[in-house]
Amino acid sequence: MAHTSVGSPEQYNYAIVKKFAIMALVWGVLGMSVGTYIASELAFPFLNFDIPYITFGRLRPVHTTLVIFGFGGSALFATSYYIVQRTCQTRLWSDFLANFTFYGWQVGVAGGAISYMLGYSQGREYAEFEWPLDLAIAVVWVSYFLVYVQTLRRRSQPHIYVANWFFMAFILATALLHIFNNLAVPVGLFTLKSYSLFSGAQDAMTQWWYGHNAVGFFLTAAFLGMMYYFVPKQAGRPVYSYRLSIIHFWALIFLYMWVGTHHLHWTAIPDWTSTLAATFSILLLMPSWGGMINGIMTLSGAWDKLRTDPIMLFLTTSLAFYGMSTFEGPMMALKSVNALSHYTDWTVGHVHSGALGWVAMVSFGSFYHMIPRLYDTKIYSVKLVYVHFWLATIGIVLYITSMWVSGIGQGLLLRAFDDYGNLAYTFVESVSFMHIPLVVRALGGAFFVSGILTMAFNITMTITAAKREQAAIEAKIAAKMANA
Repeated sequence: MAHTSVGSPEQYNYAIVKKFAIMALVWGVLGMSVGTYIASELAFPFLNFDIPYITFGRLRPVHTTLVIFGFGGSALFATSYYIVQRTCQTRLWSDFLANFTFYGWQVGVAGGAISYMLGYSQGREYAEFEWPLDLAIAVVWVSYFLVYVQTLRRRSQPHIYVANWFFMAFILATALLHIFNNLAVPVGLFTLKSYSLFSGAQDAMTQWWYGHNAVGFFLTAAFLGMMYYFVPKQAGRPVYSYRLSIIHFWALIFLYMWVGTHHLHWTAIPDWTSTLAATFSILLLMPSWGGMINGIMTLSGAWDKLRTDPIMLFLTTSLAFYGMSTFEGPMMALKSVNALSHYTDWTVGHVHSGALGWVAMVSFGSFYHMIPRLYDTKIYSVKLVYVHFWLATIGIVLYITSMWVSGIGQGLLLRAFDDYGNLAYTFVESVSFMHIPLVVRALGGAFFVSGILTMAFNITMTITAAKREQAAIEAKIAAKMANA
């Protein structure tokens, strides 16, 4: 067998990583643009045209699907396939199944978005697809699990690096969540309509067991796997505390499964269930901050990189937002705070603090590190990486602060009483108050979309330059062979 250098195309399957990375950016641009448009629909009602396919109700699940599953999911496939090969020093177990996960996932995301625009939906939070798509996604996910586990079994290293533990927890938990949340009885084989196996309070508890654990495993544990590889690699330093990373892992995955019912305070569910959820939510602060501290302290002795390395800015800022949103979440799970915050824009701001500040920023930093290495080239423009960072950061700050103002204002207005025990303000007055914050939120979204468009241009130029360089090298080799 011919000798292959570490990281060569023969040793690792980089083609699948490239495809997922490119599609992550495509879905990111589309999904975030849709998000900015629906934010603008709320700020400027004249944008609600009499076209059913682009109403807020239909585009909102399109936005969440494209950014969570399209952008986030594709980014996780790309980085997990890259990391498991690099840390195990072995090729993916099955190129065929890896390709199947790529095409299956893209078809699932596109099919889900189209079905929402046509009006087909189960109508659940983090909206889930209709039953045929649910089954297809389960098949793709089992294939992903097989590829990942079998690749780990083939590793040349005896040790399984901690990033792979986080990815494995995410894959297993997501399978469990997807299957049980989508237990349904189809009306017929040739119709998309189905009825959930659960109803009433059980349906609500199942939904938020799914909903919050989708955040906990898909959007937290998985991206921590990304963080534990790319932060040490970009910093050129070992993880601050490997022991802390293991404690962080086990505490996080144990506690997260219990917290979903904090979304159902003050409802018809048994009081003890939401009290239990609030208790575990507070406990979650410890492992969450353990991971944040572990990531940031990995920069010990390399803080100067923040002055010269824009990729490190993305990764460190993402950890700061992770720390902030995982403090805010447990606080909002307290019944007293929840009474003010729930069903207001404060919750929307909190979600996007994690989604934009943590998930998107760590993904951007990881991609800026990974993509030039996949194509064996340099990034097209370091200056544009800085431009992207500031556009994204300004966008996040505008988004979160406007939603804090809007949400806290909503909460205070809608629970204020006059001397006679009547509501002091009407619902219309609270909507009027929200107008300026909603405009600022849409502006923040526009900044963030401008950032990912800048990244898409920068990455496109990087890949184009790499292909041009490769073509020139191949032409020289062909010329030499012809002359010989």
